[in-house]
Amino acid sequence: MQQIAGTATPVSGIQHRLRAGGYEAIIASVGASLRVLRDAHGDLVVPYKADEMRPAMRGALLAPWPNRTANGRYEFGGAVHQLPLSEPERENAAHGLVAWNDFTVTAKNESRVTLVGMIEAQPGYPWRVRLETSFDLDADGLTQRVVATNEGTAPAPFGVGGHPYLAAGPAHAGAVDAWFLELPADRFIRVSRGRLLPVAIDSVAARDGMFDFRRRRLIGSTVLNHAFGDLHRDASNRTRVRVTDRQGFGVELETDASTRWIQVYTTDAACPEDRRQAVAVEPMSCPPDALNSKLDLITLEPAASSSTEWTIRRAADTARGESRAMHST
Repeated sequence: MQQIAGTATPVSGIQHRLRAGGYEAIIASVGASLRVLRDAHGDLVVPYKADEMRPAMRGALLAPWPNRTANGRYEFGGAVHQLPLSEPERENAAHGLVAWNDFTVTAKNESRVTLVGMIEAQPGYPWRVRLETSFDLDADGLTQRVVATNEGTAPAPFGVGGHPYLAAGPAHAGAVDAWFLELPADRFIRVSRGRLLPVAIDSVAARDGMFDFRRRRLIGSTVLNHAFGDLHRDASNRTRVRVTDRQGFGVELETDASTRWIQVYTTDAACPEDRRQAVAVEPMSCPPDALNSKLDLITLEPAASSSTEWTIRRAADTARGESRAMHST
């Protein structure tokens, strides 16, 4: 494992480069963020520069809740808690408390790095939770594992997620319109137009199936910023989401059973030059506003831990995709 040298620490934190199995990954310590993941055929996630403040949540770790909490206000353990409104334009607390924390490396080699960060007790979240996140790179792709441990003396509410921006080809404005999505989920959460908060849980077959991607189909002009649940799982209790080009060549994200929901976002709110340049596929242990709904929210007892993991790899879904992969070398 090589730590990238420099005269000063870049804005995105200390950089950790991993190489294995034909892949290269770079992890930035701020937010334990996946800054780069590529293979010989190109980027699997949309990268950003080391000395650049991370654009939005691109590649960040989300904890102790993913997505949004309405008004930053919730009840737990008989008390009402008020979080800072990190998304003031929508009056929400968004994406947890660690995305801008600097994580410390505790172990590393050429293909693996482990980073640790702490959620300290604070107004709105008066619990102390230790986060250990490891990145393992091999021929099967990049696996990120997150272990959360309650180091306090009272039960803590907890949720976790990731925020990788997947790319099935060169990332540019409008690229998403020509890509395909395969998302084996039976339900999705309808959200309010302005605040993107849950309104109801619907079958993906509703609304003429516009949110039904159980079979691979073109994204086209579909605007997605929705959480999907009732995930289909294989014999190993894992779910796979694929973003691919017309030839079936692209990226696959595989989650374990701890991922109960997957948020999909077609980057429509980005600046014009980045709009619809990638598909954020966000593995989440709980849905949006889970601190209020309590749906799939984890209660971490004192000294207890929970873990979740996901893997990102190159996908070649069809013989044509495999052919493209061979001819691009």
